[in-house]
Amino acid sequence: MQTNHYDVIIIGAGFSGLMAARELYRAGKNILVLEARDRVGGRVHTHWLDENTYVDLGAQWIGPTHDYMYQLLEEYGLTYFHTHDNGYHLTYLDGKRKKYKGLIPPLPVPALLNLDFAIRRVNNLSKKVNMENPGASGKAEKWDSQTLEEWMLRNIPLKKARRLFQIGIESVYAIDPSEISLLHTLFYCSSGKDLNVLLNIDQGAQQDRIYGGVQQLAEKIAEEFHEHIRLTSPVDRVEQQESQVIIHSGEIHWSANRLVIAIPPNLAKKIEFQPPLPPDRTKLLSRYEMGSVVKCYAIYERPFWRESNFSGLAATSGGYISVCFDNSPRDGEKGMLMAFVLAEKAKKFGLLSDAERRSIILQELSHIFGSQAGEAIEYIDKIWASETYSGGCYAGMLPPGGWTESEDQLRFATGRIHWAGTETATIWNGYMEGAVRAGLRVAEEILVS
Repeated sequence: MQTNHYDVIIIGAGFSGLMAARELYRAGKNILVLEARDRVGGRVHTHWLDENTYVDLGAQWIGPTHDYMYQLLEEYGLTYFHTHDNGYHLTYLDGKRKKYKGLIPPLPVPALLNLDFAIRRVNNLSKKVNMENPGASGKAEKWDSQTLEEWMLRNIPLKKARRLFQIGIESVYAIDPSEISLLHTLFYCSSGKDLNVLLNIDQGAQQDRIYGGVQQLAEKIAEEFHEHIRLTSPVDRVEQQESQVIIHSGEIHWSANRLVIAIPPNLAKKIEFQPPLPPDRTKLLSRYEMGSVVKCYAIYERPFWRESNFSGLAATSGGYISVCFDNSPRDGEKGMLMAFVLAEKAKKFGLLSDAERRSIILQELSHIFGSQAGEAIEYIDKIWASETYSGGCYAGMLPPGGWTESEDQLRFATGRIHWAGTETATIWNGYMEGAVRAGLRVAEEILVS
C-alpha cells in the first residue's frame, strides 16, 4: 500500500481539473492530479494522422465571450483561425438539396415564421432563468415538469419547422428533446447567451479553431506541474473523514485536506463514497445523462466543395448525419468534412462496424456535396459513448425534475469535496470555456476556505 498526503487532490485532467490544479499549484499548494486516461485533456482529443495532419476528435471550437480560452491561447503562444464558412450552406431534406445563407435554411413561409418564432421564444424564455439557481426561476416548476419535446409539439406545430429546429437542438445539446427538460434547455441556452450564438459560426460558438489542435493547450497547461500528475489512475473509492479525504485507486491510496472532482457527473456517480454523499447529491448525480455523439471525418485531397462556392456547413435528416462542417486545415491543403451523428442516431450508429460506418457517412456526404464526397482518401471517427472515461459528449444534461426536485446543485461543495467540470459552470456550461471557468472557481473556493 502506498500513502501520500497532499493539500489538494484533483480527480480529472480535463481543462477544469488542469486549471484548478494550476491555480492551486501557483498558490503554493501541494497537489496531485489523478487522471484515469493515459493522457491529459479529457473530452479534448487531438489525433495526428501524420506529422502534418491532425483532427480534433473532441471539443474544438471557441468563439466570442470565450474570454478565458482566448487568454490561455495568448499566454501559451498558440494561435487560432476562423472556421471556414464562406459560400452557400446546404440542406438535404426529403431527397432535395437546397442552398442558403444565414442562420435559417429556406422553408415555406409558414414554416419559416414558425421556426423563427420558436428560436426567438427560446431566447426570450432563457433570459428569465436564474443562472445561479435555475430551480428558483420564476417558472421553474412549470419549465422543469416538461420535456423540450413536449414544448416543441405545442409551439412548433409545422413539421418542417419542427424537424429543422430538432436538427439544431441536437447539434447543440447532443441529446433527444424527449430526454431533456425545458428548464435545462433554457439554462444551457442562456449560459451561452442564446440559440443564435450556439448555432452560428461567425459571431457564434463555432467561430474559431485552434491551430495545431486543442489538446496541445491542455498539454501546455499541464507542463508546469507535470510531476504532480498521475495518469492511468482511475479513482474507485473516496472516504471523507473529519480532517481529511482518502482517495483510492485500486490498491493505491492517497490522502488530502481537500478533494476536487472534475469529471462528468455520470462518472462521478460510479465512485463509491464513504460515508455516502448527501441524498440530494446522490440523486442529482444519478439524474445527469451524457449526450451521445459520433464525430466523423472524411478527408480529401482538397476541399473540392469550395470550388462550387459551398461553405461545407450542411443540415440534413433522414440518415445518420445531422450537421456537417468544413474542418479543413488552416492552409486548405487537404479537405476535411466533419459530420456529427447525434443523440439517438449516435447510439445506433456506434453499434455498426468500422466499414459500415465509413460507407454510410461517405454515401450521405455524397447526397449533400456530390459524388466527389464519396471518394475520401481517409475516414476516421470517434464514438464518445464508448470512451470509458467520458461515457458520452458533449456534456451531462438534466431531464424533467433535475433542477427542482432538490435544492442541491452540482457546484456546491459537500464537506471537503469540491466540484468542478463544465457541468458546474453557469457561463458556457458544456463548453471548454465553462470547464476553465469552473476550474478557476473551485480553486478560489479552496483558497479562501
